[in-house]
Amino acid sequence: MNELDRLFAAAREAMKKSHSPYSRFPVGASILTEDGRIFSGANIEVISFPEGWCAETTALSHYVMGGGGRITDICVTAERLDECTPCGGCRQRLAEFAEADARVHLTDRNGITKTITMAELLPLGFKTEVLSK
Repeated sequence: MNELDRLFAAAREAMKKSHSPYSRFPVGASILTEDGRIFSGANIEVISFPEGWCAETTALSHYVMGGGGRITDICVTAERLDECTPCGGCRQRLAEFAEADARVHLTDRNGITKTITMAELLPLGFKTEVLSK
């Protein structure tokens, strides 16, 4: 199994663990780092909307707690929506950790169907380097 197949499988497996009783919209996300590690997560809802968190946020939490590293690829998958993209907040969260050339893979039930870059996903995101000066 190649890295992108592993990345897709990790996102699909994470999606199965989604806690989405209100929206009934399970989502899984996975992050691949340059050294081959994969971090995944599912969306987790609570009754007090919008206090739950997205799959991408959960995956990023695992990534940070796992020591981080250079992100090369991100995969997002949803049970009921082909080529589901990250929400606006998650686009910015991902941009905090992934460089503009990181690949974002969108899927259907069978695998990756479309690949774009972080720059294409969030062309005018906040530039974090400005704040660190």
